[in-house]
Amino acid sequence: MSTARPTEGARTAARREEGTPASLQLWTRCAVATMDPTLGVPYGLIQDAALVIDGDVVAWVGPHRDLPATLAARCDQQHDALGALITPGLVDCHTHLVYGGDRAQEFELRLEGASYEDIARAGGGIASTVKATRAASADELRAASLKRLHALMAEGVTTVEIKSGYGLALEHERKCLQVARELGATRGVQVRTTFLGAHAVPPEFAGQTEAYLEAVLAMLPVLHAEGLVDAVDAFCERIAFSPAQTERVFTAARALGLPVKLHAEQLSDSDGAALAARYGALSCDHLEWLSEQGAQAMATAGSVAVLLPGAFYFLRETKLPPIALLRELKVPMAISTDCNPGSSPCTSILLMLNMACTLFRMTPEEALAGVTRNAARALGLADRGFLAAGKRADFVLWDAARPAQLSYAIGANPRLRTVVKGEIL
Repeated sequence: MSTARPTEGARTAARREEGTPASLQLWTRCAVATMDPTLGVPYGLIQDAALVIDGDVVAWVGPHRDLPATLAARCDQQHDALGALITPGLVDCHTHLVYGGDRAQEFELRLEGASYEDIARAGGGIASTVKATRAASADELRAASLKRLHALMAEGVTTVEIKSGYGLALEHERKCLQVARELGATRGVQVRTTFLGAHAVPPEFAGQTEAYLEAVLAMLPVLHAEGLVDAVDAFCERIAFSPAQTERVFTAARALGLPVKLHAEQLSDSDGAALAARYGALSCDHLEWLSEQGAQAMATAGSVAVLLPGAFYFLRETKLPPIALLRELKVPMAISTDCNPGSSPCTSILLMLNMACTLFRMTPEEALAGVTRNAARALGLADRGFLAAGKRADFVLWDAARPAQLSYAIGANPRLRTVVKGEIL
């Protein structure tokens, strides 16, 4: 399929440092679902395409017949894609990937009739994962998280967001964020870290939500100064933090120049989405109980709606997020695994595509946009998510004839190979 060797990206960089012309890669015999909305065709699909990569960015993409001869002549690395479908690298924009233990026992309790809230109020839920995460060493967390990350990478994920929120004390939040940073530094994917100290109230602060919130506000600048925080999140819900408390977290984030995100309207309508929109939130996530007012606020702010069908399925929810309303208001919709031990123990982004279509009635094109273009936007990353000149050269080759097949097949993984920043993984 390809004649390039894994060291070519490093050699290109070396040639640039020496001042000699960098070589270009040419990928041919492929169909490219660019996901570029400016092309005006479904999926931004180009049949019989050519893709030219210059170092770690896309130099040109279009019909092979239109490839300029002068550009083709400069391509000294030739890749025959053998008819593969190429899409942008997939982006998993909402995960809690670093945690200890599991919650299989709670899964049994829910099947016997206990609700998510019942379990949380009885000391289970997030609190049980906090206990296991605190007890785990950094090495143990790293080993467990690597397995989950490798599963995502095996399905074409090239960028992943990892939240903290299972430490709920400075040393343990730091430990989790450091592990997340290490995963990104050693595994060829980019990891964006999000501080979610306002996830739940830990046992030592039982009945003292305000006191714990002060602890969260003290943690944030320390972790930010250590380079561990890319964004700030909170869980605004009746079993977690009120809108007023959430706003204090957002105010602190704004003071540090950090973007915000929000777990909003998952179990009830707390007006969290409207609050987050006032702070220019990158995204509001879950949104089953989102109101028209909240959706309008998101549309005005440009916040992305991150939909989490895995949690909807696993918790056997019946209240669907308002997909038609989000479409009508042109709120961009992203899809994510929400990988976590309590409500979405899932490491399959492709399964989420299928669930988004079958459970939420999204179209396959909307679902694919939800794990590429819109997911990148939910992380504030404008350099990826679709394939166009100047964008980061993250893409995946699939054994598929058409893009809808990625959403269609349950349990299938047609990935052939992944390219990150022009390098074949």
